[in-house]
Amino acid sequence: MTAVRAFPKYCWQWLRTPSPGVLYDRQLVWTSLLLMVIGLVMVTSASLPVGLRLADAPFLFAKRHAFYLLVAMLAAVAVMYIPVKLWQRYSGYMLLISSILLLAVLVVGRSVNGAVRWISIAGINIQPAEIAKLSLFVFLAGYLVRRHGEVREHFRGFAKPLAVLLLFAGLLLIQPDLGSVVVMFVTTVGMLFMAGAKLWQFIALLMTGLTLVAGLIIAEPYRVRRVTAFLDPWQDPFGSGYQLTQSLMAFGRGGWFGQGLGNSIQKLEYLPEAHTDFVFAVIAEELGLVGVSVILCLIFFLVFKALFIGKHCLAQNQLFGGFLAFGIGIWFAFQTLVNVGAAAGMLPTKGLTLPLISYGGSSLVIMAVAVALLLRIDHEYRLATSQAHQKTPYQGKDHKHD
Repeated sequence: MTAVRAFPKYCWQWLRTPSPGVLYDRQLVWTSLLLMVIGLVMVTSASLPVGLRLADAPFLFAKRHAFYLLVAMLAAVAVMYIPVKLWQRYSGYMLLISSILLLAVLVVGRSVNGAVRWISIAGINIQPAEIAKLSLFVFLAGYLVRRHGEVREHFRGFAKPLAVLLLFAGLLLIQPDLGSVVVMFVTTVGMLFMAGAKLWQFIALLMTGLTLVAGLIIAEPYRVRRVTAFLDPWQDPFGSGYQLTQSLMAFGRGGWFGQGLGNSIQKLEYLPEAHTDFVFAVIAEELGLVGVSVILCLIFFLVFKALFIGKHCLAQNQLFGGFLAFGIGIWFAFQTLVNVGAAAGMLPTKGLTLPLISYGGSSLVIMAVAVALLLRIDHEYRLATSQAHQKTPYQGKDHKHD
């Protein structure tokens, strides 16, 4: 009985207390791995019918996702060996390569559902928008280090990174990919705000961004249909509101504890994109409110870890790592919010993946790299702190001797 009462207290202490004597964050590692395993299980469950229909191979997408997961793990391990200062030094080159890829996809890109967002190389589809997100945030973190005072004092310091964002936004909107533009915009604004930009600049940019997004929605009839379907999907349940009504049915069937793993009905060719954009609806149907809550807690625990790492780095004057950690945290949080909000009918439908869970090689690899970057940033912070603590007694002894 005593052990049962002590368990919640032990869990809370585990969540709050850093790993003692270890130069990496074990909690971040286990949380990320658990999300990846959940993603593999749920993508396997959600993709069985579509794999059977397309290739008479029910585990087609499960095998592909497992391969992407292996590539993501290898990429993450490689990234953890790269010093943070190298990311800062070559951030401009990353931005240039991302720009070239975004231009290339418009010329040789592969069209899926009317959107040209993928480049096919040796049978593997690469989505440059995912690479562009990480490149932009790495570049922006480096810019905030170089121009920290200018961002705080002058409007031009605030406006320069927005020009880069505008370039990426233009290339992405041609594809079209409004969802990635919104994620980049929100994360960029968040990073500028954390760097000390003035409040009136933040408010002005936010209002301008909302106005532009509204204009972009009005300019395209299919975006207007998405918004109207989001407001009242039952008005046209077999047309513009079909995907959302099927998703809401999945949520309704899930109840508290779900129908059981593998027992979703909506994934049986009723819910389009069940293993990609709407995998959260299948999770809700099979695992219920309890399962959904656990997964959201895991994702937002990862987000809070990123924010805490950023806070500690800024406190120790490790500005690049601090700003980048904040950017990754905001990115993961907002993308999760949009994906879950779209599946639950709280936001218009956007083609954004659920971090570390949804099917999609480019998204999975880039987000695994982002988590590895967080681990590297935290490792260097812990290493510097450990070295400082080791030097302090020695320096004190020398001072006394002198």
